[in-house]
Amino acid sequence: MWLGPEEVLVAHALWVTERANPFFVLQRRRGHGKGGGLTGLLVGTLDVVLDSSARVAPYRILHQTQDSQVYWTVACGSSRKEITKHWEWLENNLLQTLSIFDNEEDITTFVKGKIHGIIAEENKSLQPQGDEDPGKFKEAELKMRKQFGMPEGEKLVNYYSCSYWKGRVPRQGWLYLTVNHLCFYSFLLGKEVSLVVQWVDVTRLEKNATLLFPESIRVDTRDKELFFSMFLNISETFKLMEQLANLAMRQLLDSEGFLEDKALPRPIRPHRNISALKRDLDARAKNECYRATFRLPRDERLDGHTSCTLWTPFNKLHNPGQMFISNNYICFASKEEDACHLIIPLREVTIVEKADSSSVLPSPLSISTKSKMTFLFANLKDRDFLVQRISDFLQKTPSKQQGGSLAGGRASTVDPAPESLPASQELPQAPTSPSSPLCGRLSFNALEVPTASQGLLKVFQRHSPMEDLGPKGAKEKAKEEAWDIHFFEYGRGMCMYRTAQTRQLVLKGIPESLRGELWLLFSGAWNEMVTHPGYYAELVEKSTGKYSMATEEIERDLHRSMPEHPAFQNELGIAALRRVLTAYAFRNPTIGYCQAMNIVTSVLLLYGSEEEAFWLLVALCERMLPDYYNTRVVGALVDQGIFEELTRDFLPRLSEKMQDLGVISSISLSWFLTLFLSVMPFESAVVIVDCFFYEGIKVILQVALAVLDANMEQLLDCSDEGEAMTVLGRYLDNVVNKQSISLPIPHLHALLTSGDDPPVEVDIFDLLKVSYEKFSCLRAEDIEQMRFKQRLKVIQSLEDTAKRSVVRAIPGDVGFSVEELEDLYMVFKAKHMASQYWGSHSAASRRDPSLPFLEQYRIGASQFQELFASLTPWACGSHTPVLAGRMFRLLDQNKDLLINFKEFVTGMSAMYHGDLTEKLKALYKLHLPPALSPEEAESALEATHYFTEDSSSEASPLTSDLDLFLPWEAQEALPQEEQEGSGNEDVRGKKEEKGTSPPDYRHYLRMWAKEKEVQEETIKDLPKMNQEQFIELCKTLYNMFSEDALEQDLYHAIATVASLLLRIGEVGKKFSARAVGKPRDGAHSGDHSGATEEDEPPTPEPQQDPTWAHQPPAAGDAQAKAGGDTHTGKATQEGQAVAEAGSGEGQGSPCQLLSDDETKDDVSVSSYSVVSTGSLQCEDLTDDTVLVGGEARSLTASSRTGGTVDTDWCISFEQILASILTESVLVNFFEKKVDIGAKIKEQKKVERQFSTASDQEQPEVSGSS
Repeated sequence: MWLGPEEVLVAHALWVTERANPFFVLQRRRGHGKGGGLTGLLVGTLDVVLDSSARVAPYRILHQTQDSQVYWTVACGSSRKEITKHWEWLENNLLQTLSIFDNEEDITTFVKGKIHGIIAEENKSLQPQGDEDPGKFKEAELKMRKQFGMPEGEKLVNYYSCSYWKGRVPRQGWLYLTVNHLCFYSFLLGKEVSLVVQWVDVTRLEKNATLLFPESIRVDTRDKELFFSMFLNISETFKLMEQLANLAMRQLLDSEGFLEDKALPRPIRPHRNISALKRDLDARAKNECYRATFRLPRDERLDGHTSCTLWTPFNKLHNPGQMFISNNYICFASKEEDACHLIIPLREVTIVEKADSSSVLPSPLSISTKSKMTFLFANLKDRDFLVQRISDFLQKTPSKQQGGSLAGGRASTVDPAPESLPASQELPQAPTSPSSPLCGRLSFNALEVPTASQGLLKVFQRHSPMEDLGPKGAKEKAKEEAWDIHFFEYGRGMCMYRTAQTRQLVLKGIPESLRGELWLLFSGAWNEMVTHPGYYAELVEKSTGKYSMATEEIERDLHRSMPEHPAFQNELGIAALRRVLTAYAFRNPTIGYCQAMNIVTSVLLLYGSEEEAFWLLVALCERMLPDYYNTRVVGALVDQGIFEELTRDFLPRLSEKMQDLGVISSISLSWFLTLFLSVMPFESAVVIVDCFFYEGIKVILQVALAVLDANMEQLLDCSDEGEAMTVLGRYLDNVVNKQSISLPIPHLHALLTSGDDPPVEVDIFDLLKVSYEKFSCLRAEDIEQMRFKQRLKVIQSLEDTAKRSVVRAIPGDVGFSVEELEDLYMVFKAKHMASQYWGSHSAASRRDPSLPFLEQYRIGASQFQELFASLTPWACGSHTPVLAGRMFRLLDQNKDLLINFKEFVTGMSAMYHGDLTEKLKALYKLHLPPALSPEEAESALEATHYFTEDSSSEASPLTSDLDLFLPWEAQEALPQEEQEGSGNEDVRGKKEEKGTSPPDYRHYLRMWAKEKEVQEETIKDLPKMNQEQFIELCKTLYNMFSEDALEQDLYHAIATVASLLLRIGEVGKKFSARAVGKPRDGAHSGDHSGATEEDEPPTPEPQQDPTWAHQPPAAGDAQAKAGGDTHTGKATQEGQAVAEAGSGEGQGSPCQLLSDDETKDDVSVSSYSVVSTGSLQCEDLTDDTVLVGGEARSLTASSRTGGTVDTDWCISFEQILASILTESVLVNFFEKKVDIGAKIKEQKKVERQFSTASDQEQPEVSGSS
């Protein structure tokens, strides 16, 4: 690349001059290329360790003048080819011009100006993204691409200096983290280590410190463990690696590739060494943490955060913490975890005011809301900028009146009274909290459907007055009063101060009258509901009457959802549940519907309206329980893994026993997926759901640990899984809520309680108290960290399961071992993933996890071509891509331009396994439609003179495009359809079997029933090959032999065989023509063919003449004409049969006339042959004669008018096989065994170990992936 000229004082230190002229010098870095000795090794080592390799390319060009000692760099190159191109340009374009100048200063000025001009021209196209990354970073990215052979599409995120431990020896080098790969390069004293690992292959990633590896990062794949240490900032490196591995797992999970965030604000000036992608990923991490902390919608983006204090009126304190600002929210989190959390939606804000500063309250900011609450922030840095940002966001908030002003230190953007909002606003009367009277309103305006506009519990459970309920009623009333006091002190609705006091009230149980409201607030569902008015109604309208797999599963499970509850024993509850589940399946088709969603949704409907239940379900599935309800319940499996890990940490005695019994995997899925609702009495489980909506998944994990802890002694005594399950089932069934005012609902697990001893009742509040006392040290950050670790394990385990399933689906007759199939699968999958990284990202090629395993990974023609080139035993040099294209078309039976693994393996097996006949059959099919495209057939026509002029002069017309694209069965059916009504039962029967009428389901059933018969294809079933296709076959064979050790012998053999077959085809054509021509001598259409025949020397043997003489005009000729070159009629087959029959007999035998070896024994033809030339002599000819005779009777009655007789050249597979069997060198070539294992290993090396530039010759390579 051209460089802006920089001064070099010592030009020859560490560099060797290779070329020079009066104005320029081309130099090579010592230690690069051949030779170099000890100095070269030291220079190479220094370059890598000191990162000069990121800046110093191995070649450079300097500008010099004769009298000056100063040199100027003008170009550098990573390869000799690149630098030579620059050198030649300078010699051709500048040398002559420079020789004109008298003054050396003018020469230097001219050169510098010219180089700057070239660079400016080159950078024009790159200007839009040119300033995005700093210069040094771009150099490192360029170095990474050259070093590891990565395409332009692979973006470098960051790079770090570190050591890779190879055995017990650390190799200092550079770790490059790209979007899809982890790469490492080291060059120390001649020892080179180059590693490339795809993030999707990482099975374990952790930061640990051991005696051997002090503070290191461990990266595991399925087949190796890598350790990296000596980082300058190990935490930052590990965090970035985690993010990239997480993105890769997301790609495996739902095929979502990494999309750069284009809306990310650009820095005022590029940060040194920080790429735009690194900033993007850092921003993503902060956004995710922000959304999770405050339970905000998924599209919320953090704009910034600053430290401040918040005045909390309930305890009269200034709480230090962080203020967060995003598009639609202002949030606050105190430094002390439980001190205070606050969420202020901008839609609620009425006034933002800068108050007067004082020594007690510096830089205060007051924010007022519609609910008459005022929040006072102080100690704000850059308060004016903050107010401006808030004002900007307020202007964009949809429910605000336009024209809000910021004047005199006061930002007022909306009238405080919500009633005064105009009716045309998006939120007609936006309620400030779920408790407002509007929250229960019917949200369906256009729809006249019965909807549950309030919780079903209120409809189906008629409560007596609290006084009549005794102590339970008094307790419930006390709870309601406690919450009323809390609302008075801390506020009500979204803007409530959330403190340790709030958690205490939740743990004591939320009163039933407030449960729906508080679930909406704590889960964040309320935010999404009020910002999407009418959304649920629209979804219901769109999804009503729509049928899908999800709706079928929903219908099946509707009556299994809390059937013991009266609300779901009638149509109102069932219909509401159906609408909510169907609407969600319609909203999120990637999840659709998963078992357990019905149980959770039915409980949500008890405490809220349909719309509220819908938004609670959205919050659960998409934010609070990520990936729980997808097709493979990945999220639940991940949390199950965390549960196992926590059991090892907290209950080590029990952990081993549980692993032996295999209980955890059985119990935890139902506990987590249904939040204990399916395993515990309803009135007890909802208390856990209360805590879950406030605290998140940690509550579920804590309660699960407490349940195991309470049953430890009994579980340790269990002898099998069933016994352990009974113990736990009985315990959970007797967890009671003595404070519940609802009528007890019989629980399905009550059967487990039968026994001699009455079960011990456990109070749910006691269980929760124990869970918090013993296991409350769990933190949300720790759980997220553990989730990442477990996600790697779970997803890779699912990938392994998919691999085994796919391998099992491959038929046993493919010939590959299970290990080879698994290796092929990994190579195939890697190619699919690469196409996702850098390919076209077409919707068709994207992986759909909902498909069967076999169909999830598919590759297109270009990926198949690359795999074919590296794995095929039939290397054809420059002809290989052509052959790969044909193989792809042959395998792509459904014509969607993609093939799955089974089809891929079928193609590979055809080349590697089976006997000579099978391999030749595969090669033969590659030169017939649909494998052979019409364009290739046309090019073959031009090559016919390559073999013999005689054959080219008599070459027959090309097959039509239509015929070439038709499948073989359809081509056979065409002529038979044209002869419909001929009265020939055989033909009619054949037509019924292979007709081209529109297929119905019965047709497919027949096809499936005959699948096994189709697989047992005999060589006689193969269609014939016309001359153009045969020439293509010969061309392929010539290319195939070009790199073989016996190249000359093979060339001689194939030349012999090709010439022989061309003549056999010619003879067959003439016999066919004579057979038709004799009876039709007088016809105007037969004159020309008759004359042609008389001039030709080869004639059939006399004893065969009677067979031909009595034969009437063959309908097969018409058939040949309609079917094109690929399928000629029965008469043509007879001609070939006779040609074959005569090939070993008498002096007139074409075989003897044309054979290169006069002494070849007749018997040698049949001794090699599976289908000998004599075997077709009698039976086939007799059968055909009868059949053709039968067809002929109807020909005169047909309305077809005669044209010229079609005398196309064609040849059958039997003839090709018989001819090849006469040449032992060809037989040996096709029968030799090739080990696919070595080729797979080589391909894996290509996938993982990208080679360095071709002319970078290192003395020794000691490391590879």
